[in-house]
Amino acid sequence: MRPLSIRSRLTIWYSLILLVILVVVGGLSYSVLRTRLFHDVDASLLTVAQAVQRTSPPSVDDGPGPLEQWVREFLGPELYDKLFQFSDPEGQPGLRSPLPHDNPLPMSEEARRNAAAGQSTFETVNLPRQGPTRLLTIPVMRQGRVIQLVQVGLPLDRTRQTLASYLQTLLLVIPAGLALAAIGGAALARVALRPVDAMSATARRITAEDLAQRVPRRGSGDELDRLAETLNAMLARLDATFTQMRRFAADAAHELRTPLTALRGSIEIALRSERTPDEYRRVLGSSLEDVERLTRVAEDLLLLSRATAGLEAPRRTVELEPLVIEALDLGTQLGQRAGVTVRAKELAPLSVRGEEGALRRAVTNLVENAIKYTPRGGAVDLALTRAENRAVISVADTGLGIPAVDLERIFDPFVRLDAARARDTGGTGLGLAIARSIVAAHDGTISVESTPGSGSRFTIRLPLV
Repeated sequence: MRPLSIRSRLTIWYSLILLVILVVVGGLSYSVLRTRLFHDVDASLLTVAQAVQRTSPPSVDDGPGPLEQWVREFLGPELYDKLFQFSDPEGQPGLRSPLPHDNPLPMSEEARRNAAAGQSTFETVNLPRQGPTRLLTIPVMRQGRVIQLVQVGLPLDRTRQTLASYLQTLLLVIPAGLALAAIGGAALARVALRPVDAMSATARRITAEDLAQRVPRRGSGDELDRLAETLNAMLARLDATFTQMRRFAADAAHELRTPLTALRGSIEIALRSERTPDEYRRVLGSSLEDVERLTRVAEDLLLLSRATAGLEAPRRTVELEPLVIEALDLGTQLGQRAGVTVRAKELAPLSVRGEEGALRRAVTNLVENAIKYTPRGGAVDLALTRAENRAVISVADTGLGIPAVDLERIFDPFVRLDAARARDTGGTGLGLAIARSIVAAHDGTISVESTPGSGSRFTIRLPLV
């Protein structure tokens, strides 16, 4: 079964909530109307009973004329359906209203007990001709004793008809209102979700080859605008990622093509004519250098890919001091050949959690990079210190320095600055990129501070155990 759309679900939920509200409001209004109508009936009965109680009616012996005139005076011709009856203290009926009914008005035991105590009693009885009737029994007191009981009744057929008509009206109005509300809710949902449809259409037009488009914003600052801003930020990140991937692929192809072209050229030249063993040996030696360069590029690319995707080796506690000392020993050997002094400023015994081999590679890359771009007679300083809850590894050199515009770019793969672009100064251009990826995989950060002509300082910060 195909799931309902958001528009349909909103309309259904809106209609259900409105139905509950209408039913509750309708039930409450019906209850209030019923209470008010019965209250009005009781109030009318009480008024008539009190009037009859205070007035002595004509005797039955005077004939029906005077009695009817008295009834019209107190009950009113428009309410002539009211019933009344006088009874003695024992409840024996006497004078009663001349309206046609076969039997006297009934009197319950509760009404007799309340009357004896001087209290009035409201009750609903079912008369043979009038049907459900509201009946009030009130005692007439003289000198503290009951001398007479007055009963006044009012049939409830009009009240019940009024309630039935109101209920029928509710049963007609609620479904009609619900239907109109559902139609209006569907229209409102369509209008409210129209910007979402526009976002969807724009998103469908965006492909990996065209990430420059953005989802339109209405400028209202509401939830839909925030959604558009989120989508646009995601598209911007995707655009930057795809651009970086394309540039990385082009740079990788360039780095691989250069040694492959040199290797192919050397082999083709060697095969054009007969060569002496020494000449073949020179060609093979040159080819071996190109193969080694290809191997280094491939290994660096594999390591960069692993570091970017997340290191797979299990994490354990790594002592940083021995690791930095190893990088210092390697840097000392490299520095002797390059005429650069490599030394340690401060080494604190600190531990982090991570992969020892990857961390060693990150520090070694920074040391090799510093030696590579430091002229003869310069110096490279290593330090391992603690700052707050982080281990800080710094590698400072007195080399060429880095222009401010290139400080962030140097961490991109295959980047070589113009002042150090010659290949004889080394590298595949992946060392700093690998270091940054390894540090990021360990929840750390790497930064650089540099002054052109005065040297640079690379700093790794890692969370302590």
